[in-house]
Formats: sequence, structure tokens, C-alpha cells
Amino acid sequence: MSTILDKIIANKRIVIAQSKQSQSMDELECQLGHIEPRQSFKESIKKSSTGIIAEFKRRSPSKDWIFKEAKIEEVIPYYSKGGASAISVLTDFDFFGGNLNDLKEASLLTNTPLLRKDFMVDEYQIYQAKIYGASAILLIAAALTIDETKNLAKKAKELGLDVLLEIHNEQELDHINEFVDVVGVNNRNLKTFVTDVQVSFQLVEKIPNEFLKISESGISSTQTVKELEQVGYQGFLMGENFMKTPNPGEALEQFIKELQ
Repeated sequence: MSTILDKIIANKRIVIAQSKQSQSMDELECQLGHIEPRQSFKESIKKSSTGIIAEFKRRSPSKDWIFKEAKIEEVIPYYSKGGASAISVLTDFDFFGGNLNDLKEASLLTNTPLLRKDFMVDEYQIYQAKIYGASAILLIAAALTIDETKNLAKKAKELGLDVLLEIHNEQELDHINEFVDVVGVNNRNLKTFVTDVQVSFQLVEKIPNEFLKISESGISSTQTVKELEQVGYQGFLMGENFMKTPNPGEALEQFIKELQ
């Protein structure tokens, strides 16, 4: 029986094939020379006093629409102003309501490092991420083989992008490789979309300390952030907590004030 993740990946491969027909890999590569380097995703989180990675997300497969009419220009600058150490931008349209133009627009509105949050299964997407203004890409262990993870991470490093590897269980620790910069524990099981923050507490000591560690999904209280910090996490990816409010930037700013 296919999972939600299986459906997302199958759809993603169709979308990439269509994209390649309208713009070839060669055409993408030609644009690389005009791209200005951006601030490091990893270094920005390391230097931050809070480590909050604020996410721009209109919808999710588990919650449907969170903020359907959300506009990049009304959220991204205020995430930066509010103190986000980095910003995650969803670029999947069919399941999350995002697109690559969101990433491009965000890159023009802020110097805060941007993570391209998507289901990356092809080098083509990494070239897109670089051209559209990302500082980092997400690789999801549950969606890739160990070899695919390593090859995609290596390509990202060649293009000057940081790599956030997302895991959810102990078996996926095998996906960690020398081209990874940050290891994120997703508290949400992408096959069932059940969320449990305890997953982060269970896995933190199993991740080698040479990697920056972040916790993702299901974080909604400052107390949880402080507890995760105490066990070794330096970054905290939060989206729904801010996006479900009328003013996500203001919600982030208030959360950081309470945290400090």
C-alpha cells in the first residue's frame, strides 16, 4: 500500500520531467555564472542566539490549507526582522501550495539564508535551488537511497549550497555522509504524518557531534525549544506555529521574545 510520501515522490518525478522539457539542464547550468553567493545556512544558525528557522508554508498534506492567501512579501521580510536565523521556503505546489517563484522572490527580499524545502530526487532541482536563491537544500533520507543521498549532497556542495539531511529514525542515520552540513530530525513521520517531538530526544545522541543538529516539526512552545537546546539541538524548524496566525512575522518575533 502506497504512503503519502510515495505519492509525493511519484508526483515529483513527473513534475521534474515536465520542467526538463521546458528548460534543459544545459540551460540551467548556463545561468550559474550570474548567481551571487549567499550567506551560509549552517553558519547563520550556529551564530544565532535562538536558532529559529521560520518556515513559509501555505498548506500541508496533513493539515490542508494553513494560510492559503499568504504572500511572500508580507511574511519573509518580517521573518528576517523578527530574528529568524534562517528561512525555509516550500517550493512544492501540489501538496504544499508553494513554487520556485516564492524562493526567488524571497531571495530578493532578504539576506537571511534560505532553505529550499522540497522533495529532492534529481540534480536538476539542486541547480534550480542555486539559481533561484537558496543557501541550502533539504535531502530527506526516507525519500532516497544512501547512494542517492550522497550523490545529491556532493552535487550541492559543488554548487556552493549547504546540505540539510533529514532523518526520522535510527536506520536513516546511515544516510549521513561527509557532504552533509546539518542533520535534522523530523518529528513527523512522512509515511503516516504522525508527529511526536520525542523522536528528537531519542535520536540526538546517535547523531555524530561534528554535525549541527536541528529539530523539525511539531514544535510550538518555548519550553520545548529550551528542552531540545539542553540536549544538543542548535536549530529549530518551525512553520505551522507561525503560519496559522494572521501575521506570521509578528508571531515569530513574539515567540523569540518569550524564548529570550
